[in-house]
Amino acid sequence: MTTTEVRELTDEEGWLTAFPVLRELRDHLTEARYLEYLRAMREEGYRLFALVESEDGSESEAIVAVAGAGIRTNFYNGRHLFVYDLVTRPDRRSEGFGGTLMGRLERWARERGCESITLESGLWREDAHRFYEDHLGMDRYCYTFKRTFEVD
Repeated sequence: MTTTEVRELTDEEGWLTAFPVLRELRDHLTEARYLEYLRAMREEGYRLFALVESEDGSESEAIVAVAGAGIRTNFYNGRHLFVYDLVTRPDRRSEGFGGTLMGRLERWARERGCESITLESGLWREDAHRFYEDHLGMDRYCYTFKRTFEVD
């Protein structure tokens, strides 16, 4: 029998195990840059969670989905959990893992006094938008605007 469990990944070994899955969403990252950013983000409250699948009687485990989030407070959302990253391995999509992971994140956020859970998604990610709206009951709320610039 196969079991799944959501775990927070708190050490470099866990982070490295999650990297191939997260890289499906953030394909511009190298492993070194991922670790560099992750260490800095952790200092700012970022938490990385993984949905881990294992076979009963077997010691082998596989990460099938990951989510990165942090508790934030602002005027328009109050105290909320902001989900920066949510991705399921391409070969395991549409099996309910994203919903399971988001459900666990919502419970985690509620336990910490959050009023909502929010995320942003690229305009080109139409399949993800359908998932958020149709399966998670989320509403499209706003647009995010961005301008990039060179760092001296």
